[in-house]
Amino acid sequence: IYVYSAEDQILLSDCASSLAVQAYLRMCDLPVQVVCKANAEYMSPSGKIPFIHVGNQVVSELGPIVQFTKAKLYIQWCDDATAAEISRPRYSSPYSWPLSNILAYQKQWEVRRKMNAIGWGGKTLEQVYEDVSQCCQALSQRLGTQPYFFNKQPTELDALVFGHLFTILTTRLTSTELAERIKSYSNLLSFCRRIEQSYFESKSS
Repeated sequence: IYVYSAEDQILLSDCASSLAVQAYLRMCDLPVQVVCKANAEYMSPSGKIPFIHVGNQVVSELGPIVQFTKAKLYIQWCDDATAAEISRPRYSSPYSWPLSNILAYQKQWEVRRKMNAIGWGGKTLEQVYEDVSQCCQALSQRLGTQPYFFNKQPTELDALVFGHLFTILTTRLTSTELAERIKSYSNLLSFCRRIEQSYFESKSS
């Protein structure tokens, strides 16, 4: 199974979704090969990454966690400091000037329009952080003391949660506030470490 991601476009949302898909496929004990392409976004049937290629089938939009996805998109493109220092440079890195600038600003415009359409355009950064905290609290309560969300065996939900949480915890942003919100839940941190050790470190050794 080939998982297609963007080449050198290490954006928070893209990396999280890619990790989530990889984790779930590995939990199913399926062979995974990551393919990075600069034009992966345009190869995807829905225009979204990652997407998977199995035989003659191409599948995208594998069910990201809506609240985390909204929050990450907001921080990446609606927070001016993050957009200028991280998102636009990373998104435009595979392309030469002036196409790099054009595509980066076009992406920012598209995301901001989407945020306005879903009612997030007027949110403050603190409100977005609070939304993430509420999401983490709900996940933490659901997980409890179990190793996975449905007790002893990982499911698609575990893969999706891991992909989003782990990426937030390990990706450099202009502020650590988002990661700090997650770190206040020790069972979520243990959950991420458990999946990393079980499905990534053992596979790469």
